Amino acid sequence: MVILYLHQYFATPKSNGGTRSYEFAKRLVADGHQVTFVTSSAFLNSKEYSLTPGWNELRIEGILLHVYHLPYSNTDSFVKRISKFIKFSFVSTKKALSIKSDVLFATSTPLTIGIPALVYKKLENVPMVFEVRDLWPELPIAVGAIKNTLLIKILYAFERYIYRNAEHIVALSPGMKDGVEKQGISDNSITVIPNSCDTALFKDVKSSQKFIDNNLSFINDRKLIVYAGTFGLINRVDYIADLAKAALDKHPNLCFVAIGSGMHKEDVIAKANSLGVLEKNLYILDPIAKEQVKYLYREADLCLSLFGPVEEMWHNSANKLFDALASQTPIAINYGGWQKEFIEKTGCGLVLTNDFDNAVYQINNLLNDQEKYKQARSACYDLSHNDFSRDKLYQKFKQVLLDVKKSAN
Repeated sequence: MVILYLHQYFATPKSNGGTRSYEFAKRLVADGHQVTFVTSSAFLNSKEYSLTPGWNELRIEGILLHVYHLPYSNTDSFVKRISKFIKFSFVSTKKALSIKSDVLFATSTPLTIGIPALVYKKLENVPMVFEVRDLWPELPIAVGAIKNTLLIKILYAFERYIYRNAEHIVALSPGMKDGVEKQGISDNSITVIPNSCDTALFKDVKSSQKFIDNNLSFINDRKLIVYAGTFGLINRVDYIADLAKAALDKHPNLCFVAIGSGMHKEDVIAKANSLGVLEKNLYILDPIAKEQVKYLYREADLCLSLFGPVEEMWHNSANKLFDALASQTPIAINYGGWQKEFIEKTGCGLVLTNDFDNAVYQINNLLNDQEKYKQARSACYDLSHNDFSRDKLYQKFKQVLLDVKKSAN
């Protein structure tokens, strides 16, 4: 196949973003397919790649990338992000039309990726597969980022139009699949392919003393609980500050670390400082590249995935959760949905509530019960090598593209 892959936020292991597109594309190339991306510079490491204004052409592990230089920060305001979404949708439309392909694959977010996707599909008569990574506009509406009634109606109509013009849809969770079906899409036109586990990344990882000395020298002999991700509106990273406060006197053997960036990071730092836990049993650090996560998670005893009380977000397929499984580090979450269900079913971690005393009791109990902890690690291993194996889910992904191409011929 010759595949045109539209993704505004392509990232590699040297980035601090999710690498799903990179991993799938790398495997497609290894299987003899040709993959061309139209993307932006948002998550490409500026130290690794020298990019000039406008369009740049890169080749990474056999993947051809047309990269529009468009700096991005997750500290950007909502309005600034929207302006960048719209700008990229228009410049990428023109670039996409200069590329020939057998199959078009477009992945959200943002939903505006549907603009170049639809134009390309219509003008080039190429079958389209659309991937839903988050339910838009449901999510920004749920958190109050979009309130205008007319705009909401327009966005819902646009969402339905994209789905109905796709030959097939890939959803990252059962809840996202349900959301797509509510827009009138039949079950047999949707395939659930969640985020997955790169077990090879964590296989035989030896401790990096340099990484520990530079970033985690404060651990000493304490148990390490880690959050690595975005400090955004929906993530509720301040939850870790409440955990640290509850643990400070009762469980001094617990050490919490939050690594990342985002528009609410300073708020989390301020709260941690007001609670008297900052740099005592809670440390807040700068983001690290995906390839360094293996060292961080090797040292961690427990990983956290956090969201606020927004049910639409619980359909998420959190990268940090699957990285934890791949590293065989038990996971703790503070939300419901399909991830809560499989954690409770398999025992690979904990589901925490807003009763912070009880939450730290659960954490302490798991980390100090050798048999229970061993069982949780075993469950992580089973999930990462079976249900959520990157290689197995890639085969499912590739088959979707092959079936769509075959049906179009």
